[in-house]
Amino acid sequence: MLEVSDLTLGYGGEPVLEGANLRVEPGQFVSLVGPSGSGKSSLLRAIMGLQRPSAGTVTLGVDRPDLGILFQDDALLPWRTALDNVALGLSIRGKPRPHCRDEAEAWLGRLGLAGVGQRFPRTLSGGQRKRVALAQVLALRPRLLLMDEPFAALDAIVRHRITQDLLDLVEGEKISVLLVTHDLEEALVLSDVVYLLGQGPRARIRQRYAVSIRRPRDIMKARTNAAFAPLLERLWQDLSTEVDIVRRVA
Repeated sequence: MLEVSDLTLGYGGEPVLEGANLRVEPGQFVSLVGPSGSGKSSLLRAIMGLQRPSAGTVTLGVDRPDLGILFQDDALLPWRTALDNVALGLSIRGKPRPHCRDEAEAWLGRLGLAGVGQRFPRTLSGGQRKRVALAQVLALRPRLLLMDEPFAALDAIVRHRITQDLLDLVEGEKISVLLVTHDLEEALVLSDVVYLLGQGPRARIRQRYAVSIRRPRDIMKARTNAAFAPLLERLWQDLSTEVDIVRRVA
């Protein structure tokens, strides 16, 4: 589905990321964690085709139309209703207008937004806006979904609810996911595999963690699984080591 091989990225001749290797298998949920400034978002931009690597390769097992992208800041158009925002991508792909509106309404309903389709983005809460943005992406039926800290600005309860909805949908639709996040617990409860990116410059993938919690998952119950606490401790210790290396050098 996605393979990153020996990827090196830099800015102005200075390497930020060096020799990164990462895989996302079909139907797999993968998270990438690491210290701030380690190059997580740069790696995601390279996968999206927004940044040219200086070495290595990115192999996408899907066509570009099958790639969904969700950033922390949504891209909702303020002059379009929630329904029309979701329908826009379908319309651009040449779908008939009645089909676009029916699909948009169905996806809003699946994400708990039945009845808000005629409202404009400025009238929606942060959680509602994020659900509209998610519906906008999922309505296009992506096979691979790339997400960069999409829920970081949400409060804990809203974040819990929307991540559970996301997990239910990607499991049901068998969508492959690569999530960049700072939240170690979120990474573990959502993912099949978590990669730890070391501290830069010249950051590398330091560890790969397999998460052996069965699916389908309830993200609250996953935290009580016997595998969760030891894996979280190991991940936390490894991340702390990366941060301590920078402090000693500084």
